[in-house]
Amino acid sequence: MQTKNAPRYQQIAADIAARIAGGEIRPGDRMYARSALASQYHVSSETARRAISLLCDMDIVEVTQGVGVVIRSVENAVQFVRQFDEEYTISALKNELIDSLNEQNRRNQEIKNQLENLLDKVTRFQELNPFVPYQIELREGMAHLGKNLAEVNFWHHTLATVVAIRHGTSLMLSPGPYARLHAGDILYFIGQQD
Repeated sequence: MQTKNAPRYQQIAADIAARIAGGEIRPGDRMYARSALASQYHVSSETARRAISLLCDMDIVEVTQGVGVVIRSVENAVQFVRQFDEEYTISALKNELIDSLNEQNRRNQEIKNQLENLLDKVTRFQELNPFVPYQIELREGMAHLGKNLAEVNFWHHTLATVVAIRHGTSLMLSPGPYARLHAGDILYFIGQQD
């Protein structure tokens, strides 16, 4: 058993407790000496000592001079493993959630930077080319269909200048005042944004 974020000596103690709880090591059995435990888990003898000390504190094992480490309680081992799993599962979930939020914040910042970059480019483009036309599609039921631009007084009502009309696949550039408006036409005009 190796749970992320737990100190290494606790991971070792939990692994030994899990082996006891699983019946691999039984009450009355003797365990490895500190040096053998340190070698098995690739840690210092101090880390192995702390793992054994934790198991002693939990009444899972007993250290007797001249005898060594003896297993005392399967029940305490089971309880320790459950507590350890719950504590570090909650801790791992919390850390994963924090990592996810940090990643989301990073992505949001990335999106914000890209949006600012886009707006900056659009502003610069508009400054270089202030005559980007607006467009509107004429639909059935609009009041001025069938009339020409002069009849609807387009410029007087909007202060906008029609620069082109698309009718189907044809595009009429710089239409005169007598260009008729039909449903489905797209008017391209320049003027104030509002």
